[in-house]
Amino acid sequence: MAIRDVQERFARLVFGKPLPTTDISHQTSSNPVALAVLASDAMSSVAYATEEILIVLNMAALSTVGLFGFMGNAASIPLAIAIALLITIVTISYRQTIFSNPAGGGGYRVAKENLGEELAQVTAAALLLDYILTVAVSISAGVANLISVAPGLQPYRVVLIILIILIMAVINLRGTKESARLFAIPTYFFLVTMGLTLLIGFFKLATGTLGTVTGLEPLEADLLQPFTLLLLLRAFSSGCTALTGIEAISNDTQLFRQPRAKNAANTLVAMAVILITLFISITVLANAVQAQPIHGGETIISQMARTIHGSEGIGYIGYVITMAGAFAVLFMAANTPFADFPQLAALSSSDGFLPRQLTYRGRRLVFSWGVYTLVVGSIFFVLITGGIVTNLIPLYAIGVFLGFTISQSGMVRRFWRAGHLKPGEHAWGLETKIVYDPGWILKIVISGIGALVTFVVMIVFIITKFADGAWAIVIMIPVLVWIFFRIHRHYKETAARLRLDEVPIFAHKPVILDPTTHKVMAIYFCDTWSKLAVNVVNAILKRGLPIQIIHVDVDPKRTAAFNRRNAEIIEANGWSPDVFRVIDEPYRDLYSSVAGVLKTLRVQYPDVYFEVYIGALRTRFPFTLLHMSTDRFLRDAMVEVEDVALNIKQVNIDSIPLPPGFKVTFEHATDHHQEAHEEHSAAPPVPPAGS
Repeated sequence: MAIRDVQERFARLVFGKPLPTTDISHQTSSNPVALAVLASDAMSSVAYATEEILIVLNMAALSTVGLFGFMGNAASIPLAIAIALLITIVTISYRQTIFSNPAGGGGYRVAKENLGEELAQVTAAALLLDYILTVAVSISAGVANLISVAPGLQPYRVVLIILIILIMAVINLRGTKESARLFAIPTYFFLVTMGLTLLIGFFKLATGTLGTVTGLEPLEADLLQPFTLLLLLRAFSSGCTALTGIEAISNDTQLFRQPRAKNAANTLVAMAVILITLFISITVLANAVQAQPIHGGETIISQMARTIHGSEGIGYIGYVITMAGAFAVLFMAANTPFADFPQLAALSSSDGFLPRQLTYRGRRLVFSWGVYTLVVGSIFFVLITGGIVTNLIPLYAIGVFLGFTISQSGMVRRFWRAGHLKPGEHAWGLETKIVYDPGWILKIVISGIGALVTFVVMIVFIITKFADGAWAIVIMIPVLVWIFFRIHRHYKETAARLRLDEVPIFAHKPVILDPTTHKVMAIYFCDTWSKLAVNVVNAILKRGLPIQIIHVDVDPKRTAAFNRRNAEIIEANGWSPDVFRVIDEPYRDLYSSVAGVLKTLRVQYPDVYFEVYIGALRTRFPFTLLHMSTDRFLRDAMVEVEDVALNIKQVNIDSIPLPPGFKVTFEHATDHHQEAHEEHSAAPPVPPAGS
């Protein structure tokens, strides 16, 4: 059995059978399942948001200081109410985002549409970092709750976190629909167990039978800080981690069934109601049982559940089940980034700001390279922070609230434009139509308040958490944006250098294979027509070899462009259509297609020697990483067929001059007509290496 066969059997066992590209439209879920997948991140935030508030308040001399009548750590209650109000504002804003951008993309599309590519890439950097850190934070918090129940696992904290991340990756690589159904179970298990715990807690509180937590060594500050506005803002900002994940639904509306916008908006509202209810309830009961934050020890959720249920008999079973639910939802919260990170990375990649590999779908229609990137990034942050949630939070929140601020600022500009149109008039953003909105003033106020408050929260995080690690994110986001634009410049320059402005005219006619007289045939696997492709074809034609130009159809849009250019070449050069051949590949498996083509040709022409040609781009490091090595796939596929040679026509992309007057430009939202919009959308894609 060949190594390739062993690999395929293993992949089928672990990930499942390949799914055809036509199944993309079926990879959707009902509202309840989508809620479990996309809202688990936001709902899980309540498992540590209250604790983050109490950690800050515990550092202050609060015993004789109150906030709106709430003394000591009870000041967390009015803070939780204020955060709940902010959740409401942000939810309304993202609901507006969904209806404005029903195709998904959330804050990224809003920024691109209304503020331009520059801020869109800032949003992309912030959100991608947010998703990576969400995986690290959520699973670290879940393991922290597990350690609260089983302290003996403390030495294995990092190992457990990494193991769970890898398990999550494998499950998600099995496909969106399958993973969504599987992951809905633990999310609803958490809602049921936590809901019952809170109901029992409030019943005991109302009847005066709720006790206080015992057996604690609370977190103590070396020096109590004075109760100041800055400390209050710091506690508020720390509690705003409860907002993380709210944007997830607007980012991945493609998961919903039609009508997508309506279903996504309704699910967003349901998520906000659940989130606010859980957050305020946990904060109230945590104060009622006098829970105290313990660095690296028992969590607030564990203290509250232990006090409500008790530590003996049936009560202890209830406590363990509640903690299992908390662990499950924190575990599941990491699934939201596994759904959204690959989507956003593919979107940015299709715009030319990230490597093209991130747009490639794997065997189960998942953007596999996005999943791999997410796994590597999250494990990196776990290793450098030791998997301690409090160490991760300073890194986590800045990107979240930067994304919130830019997204809501973009909506302010959109509504401003809509308000200055006349009824019946419309304008065009980069991708969507903007029409007059009679409620534009109220919508501007809502989004404006949300943008202002989230901006303040971000600044407070930067100031108060800078020395704790926030400096890394402050540096990392601009660096990522710089990298994105360097990648974009490379792709733009590559496209400009390789683009065919006119239909190519060839000096030689292609030879059609006659197996009775020809003993050698040239086979050129061509992804798209470019100057590189013309060089390869000219090299073959000069040798006078019979030629077959084959395109493997893994993307209908690229295939359509290839066929259009073929028709132009046939008409301009008088070629026979038999020179060209398109191979349908429903499973996006280049290896299998190439091997299958060569095997079929070998059976058809047993005495003909095949010379396989491909074009390859050569460029300087690190830009070589931005192109797929097509020759590797072809080389492996050719092993299965006898009498085949591989010829690689390399072109140094840097040696091809740029067109006169070339300049890298970026898109900005401007009023324009539909025709211009469609012309922009029809721009030819950038050819990858091996074209």
